[in-house]
Amino acid sequence: MNSNIQSNEDPNFINKLPHITAAFWIMKITATTLGETGGDWVSMTLNLGYLLSTLLFFTIFLVALGLQLSAVQHRPFLYWSVIVATSTAGTTMSDYMDRTLGLGYATGAAILLSILICLLAMWRITVGDVSVDGIRTRKAEVFYWITILFSNTLGTALGDFLADDSGFGFLGSWLLISGALAVILFATFHTRLSRVLLFWIAFILTRPFGATFGDLLTKTQDKGGLDFGRGYSSLILLAILLAVIYLSKGRTRSQK
Repeated sequence: MNSNIQSNEDPNFINKLPHITAAFWIMKITATTLGETGGDWVSMTLNLGYLLSTLLFFTIFLVALGLQLSAVQHRPFLYWSVIVATSTAGTTMSDYMDRTLGLGYATGAAILLSILICLLAMWRITVGDVSVDGIRTRKAEVFYWITILFSNTLGTALGDFLADDSGFGFLGSWLLISGALAVILFATFHTRLSRVLLFWIAFILTRPFGATFGDLLTKTQDKGGLDFGRGYSSLILLAILLAVIYLSKGRTRSQK
């Protein structure tokens, strides 16, 4: 992905985001799946409910985000902690909208998609570049994280819609999204489509990929799942995420 220098960039600002590599996408999928299973585990298994769980996870997200914004360099464990926080908060936020408020998966997904499009448009208009390689101001960094929060919330609603309302089931939905991601991968290497556009589409789709994969892991066999349970699935995914972060160690950016 090519960097586009913003006309109003801060010469003292350091891009603290990881490089987009295969390891990044492995960690993204693992983190978002963990967000699905972990969010459901707290809200449903521990009987906290969607509203209380959303307040809890949103608070955790704000704390993690504050630490990320104040960091002076890329810190892999901190970065992925914020990603997991957006995923868990997104899971419970989506469930609150779709189930507690009774909006339904399709309506909830449509509302969140509209918000996400508006966020990207505002980011593009006010900053001039929505590329993750073009984040060279605090404003762009804040837009990045707000966009991620809503993309993960949208992904939960979309994943639930595909798994529960579309008729595809958990496995069928997971395979469908896997196919869409494969098409994006092909387009990245064999077409001239915007790499920024393809990145954000892939980023958004990895959330329902994680949501449907999380459902596949945790749901009972009579519902088409593997019945590993939310707690065990969350612990396994957390161990995988920590191992990949440690092994990759995230390549530190030096661009200013």
